[in-house]
Amino acid sequence: MKWFIIAENQRGLLVKDGRLVQVLGPGRHFYWLWNSRRMQVEIDFAHGACNSPLVDGIEKRHAELAEANFEIVAPQQGEVAIVRTDGRATLIVRGGDVARIWKVLDEITVEVIDVEVEPKLPKRLLNEVGNASVAGRLVPNPVEVVAVGEAQTAIVLFDGELFETAGSGRHGYWQVGRKVTSKALDTRPVPMEVTAQEILTKDRVSVRITLTSFLQVTDVEKAALSTPDYEGHVYKLVQFAVREAVAGRTLDDLLNDRAKVDGEIVAHVRKEVGDIGVRVTELGIKDVILPGEMRELINRVVEAEKVAQANLIRRREETAATRSLLNTAKLMADNPVLMRLKELEALERVTEKIGNIDVRTGSGEGLEVLTNRLVKIADRD
Repeated sequence: MKWFIIAENQRGLLVKDGRLVQVLGPGRHFYWLWNSRRMQVEIDFAHGACNSPLVDGIEKRHAELAEANFEIVAPQQGEVAIVRTDGRATLIVRGGDVARIWKVLDEITVEVIDVEVEPKLPKRLLNEVGNASVAGRLVPNPVEVVAVGEAQTAIVLFDGELFETAGSGRHGYWQVGRKVTSKALDTRPVPMEVTAQEILTKDRVSVRITLTSFLQVTDVEKAALSTPDYEGHVYKLVQFAVREAVAGRTLDDLLNDRAKVDGEIVAHVRKEVGDIGVRVTELGIKDVILPGEMRELINRVVEAEKVAQANLIRRREETAATRSLLNTAKLMADNPVLMRLKELEALERVTEKIGNIDVRTGSGEGLEVLTNRLVKIADRD
């Protein structure tokens, strides 16, 4: 004799001579083994899907057992079934797969969706199936979630073909019988640094140019589908444009007319970019790096120019001062009264600077102090 104990939340699959004959409920079960009869009981928890190979095809071989104990979920190709246990989505079954769900303890409901007619999940359903398990194959996931960030727009492709353009947020798509891919692009102006590249100017000076540009996606579909990498595409165009603008100029022209060079580069890039859904908002030369010897030579030239400018200004000031003295001398020569006024003014200044020194005694000490002060005034003035 064999006996088995089945708990309240379990069910037993009774197999005699390799054939499923009964589903056992909770309790203790006794069986006599006669004539070497083979008997076994496979115990399974009576929740969710039964994965025992003993129930494969039970709906055909034992219709009464299947009807009493299982919910047979078998969606067709192009469909997907959502199994709800007591109102909660717990299992997703793809078309072509079969799931046998225990229904002896839980209330089981099944919702079948035609993924060809409804390829996109509504928000409610997307949140509901987030924690549901998958029957049969685990890869690929039957639901592809596309998360699009703030200020981004994404294109969604079914088997490489554009399906729709999605804005910010979470979007779900049925990946049943198709491959779902996506690509999100930022629609804000994005900086792009063009690293230094060596270019020979018209006068054969090797310079390294660094540029900064800003790109903005104006049409997400064109930007994503027209080129494999729109940033790399614009990057190469900027490199070609800067070579063309710099190679046709001398070093002095490049340094003295940066604004014009920037304008030529922007015009060339915008023309060559064309209609790929991307706009170059700003573009300009950030740094012009010269070789060490050339920098020293330019520094000496600048220093010489500044020294020459300083000498010229000093000569102009000296000439102006001399001209002023000459005019004053002419006025004094023509007007004796003015000459006398100048003498009195000079005497008054000397008196103020000498201070209160008593020289009436004619002592040597007072004359010496007066002489020293006069010498200092003369040197200062």
